[in-house]
Amino acid sequence: MRSFASGTTKVWLAVTAVCLWGGLLVGGACAGETAARGREVVSKWEKAVITVRLTMKMRMSAEGRQVQEEEQTQEIRATVVDPSGLAVCSLAEADPAQMFASMMESEEGGYKYEVDITAVKMRPADGKEIAAKVVLRDKDLDLAFIRPTEKLAQPLAAVDLSDASKVEMLDDVLVIGRLGEAANRVASATLDQIQAVMQKPRLLYVPGFNGMSSDMGCPVFTLDGKIVGILLNRIVSAGGSNMMEDDSGWMIVVLPAADVLEVAKQAPEAAQ
Repeated sequence: MRSFASGTTKVWLAVTAVCLWGGLLVGGACAGETAARGREVVSKWEKAVITVRLTMKMRMSAEGRQVQEEEQTQEIRATVVDPSGLAVCSLAEADPAQMFASMMESEEGGYKYEVDITAVKMRPADGKEIAAKVVLRDKDLDLAFIRPTEKLAQPLAAVDLSDASKVEMLDDVLVIGRLGEAANRVASATLDQIQAVMQKPRLLYVPGFNGMSSDMGCPVFTLDGKIVGILLNRIVSAGGSNMMEDDSGWMIVVLPAADVLEVAKQAPEAAQ
């Protein structure tokens, strides 16, 4: 004779299994919907994310004497913010002298870093290189603006910084990037959440760990396709500590689109 308790246990297990399976189905459906919305945003804005190839001479001196000089070429990411070709990227990546100086400010020996950018090439999604020049720098906000040296025959796809959205802690966001040469520079995307919102000294959004792994200079969007801002560095004084051992003076943030737009308006109409 089967006991009531035994039958009840089986019923409970069956209900639990159904609930768990239902939860997996709902979770899977939500994840699928989020992915689909993300792909729509990428499809709309991916062409506004470009590669910039920089050739630069880097010099390091100590106590007035040059101790090292080298020329290197590197690729960084930038976001086109005007159809004329005006693009924004991270100043720390376009001109790393500032970051090096901050990292070594507590080191003895009077180290000084200088960077001369000798060539700039913008590479849109179609792969055609466009000669360009850095036309504006903002050290405090880690902004560098790049513009083609000649007027373009065709406008470039550009993000509209004036059509922006604000976000809150734990809101979902999407970072659109572009992979390197080995991946044929295809568009990439990272889903993330805002882990903190800074109000002082200015409004800044702090991305989660997924966003932190993305390239600087890339745009961040809400899942309905509104621009939030640009992924950049925040570099402050390390307070006497060595930034190479203590990360208190550097972090990755999303600078709101309105702040980027305000500085972009100051960029010269044509590269000089």
